[in-house]
Amino acid sequence: MKTQKTVLQLAQALSGQWTVPLLLAMGPARGRFSPMQKALGITPARLSDNLWRLEANGLLVRLSPEERRHPALPEYLLTEQGEQLREAARAMQLTEQRLGLGRLSAQAWNMPLLLALHYGHERFQQIGKALDPVTPRMLSARLESFQQLGAIHKALEPEPRPTFLYHLQATARAPVGQFAMDLESLA
Repeated sequence: MKTQKTVLQLAQALSGQWTVPLLLAMGPARGRFSPMQKALGITPARLSDNLWRLEANGLLVRLSPEERRHPALPEYLLTEQGEQLREAARAMQLTEQRLGLGRLSAQAWNMPLLLALHYGHERFQQIGKALDPVTPRMLSARLESFQQLGAIHKALEPEPRPTFLYHLQATARAPVGQFAMDLESLA
């Protein structure tokens, strides 16, 4: 149960428009601001905000002028925790490719929701509890979106009290299961 919670938290930490691309760009750009900005096609202000957030969360450190290759150019280095999250970002990117549903990590709660379903949470309240602090409105929107994409199935359970159950579609089970195993190995 603890591993399950850790995996869901790890997946949530990767949510966000720029988190996964930025973590993956840290390698080829070697943490240098301008190459990352060009590689990602992101505005300098947006990149600065995201780098600041990753730094505040202990995922990277900004090198001092003495440590940089060029003292006037900002440069960053992933921490041990950042390296771990980068491995998780690689696994997420591969899962997104296998699912073929686009960049799911760009929106909060997408990948954690799929993982919650993988772990057998099938009722709305069970899923919400597993993904705490997701709001009911956000959870409902994500479930509806995945239904429209064909990644999950919603079925009415009439007994003992009518309720809806949510399950991964067959095409999503293997990629999401592999993603869960990849994150479990990192947790």
